[in-house]
Amino acid sequence: MNVVLVDDSLLVRERVANIISEIPGVKVIGEAGNSREAIAVVRNTNPDVVILDIKMPGESGLQVLRKLRKEFAELKIIMLTNYSDSQYKAECLMHGADYFLSKSDEFDKLPEVFSKLGKTQDIKFNK
Repeated sequence: MNVVLVDDSLLVRERVANIISEIPGVKVIGEAGNSREAIAVVRNTNPDVVILDIKMPGESGLQVLRKLRKEFAELKIIMLTNYSDSQYKAECLMHGADYFLSKSDEFDKLPEVFSKLGKTQDIKFNK
């Protein structure tokens, strides 16, 4: 399962990449630090999953979510953010996010989320 990480914090991207490196069959194939890069990287790499932050330079993660959902209907999108308010969660899910995780206390749920994605979706691992 190929993943693109989108977060303006290099430290967050590194932390997520380290977690993902421990999940069999899952690999990071691209990273972006802002909304413009995010769209370009997804178009160029065609990942199975995008892990997306809400707040970043340029357009918000919500705007990126809407664009990605329109252009890539099969793409799985995991929102990973400091904005854990239920209003943000509801809005993200309404606009097509598959999962919504808080950076403050849910990094450890990423392996479980990828396990669910691998079992319930028609995604080829390591395509």
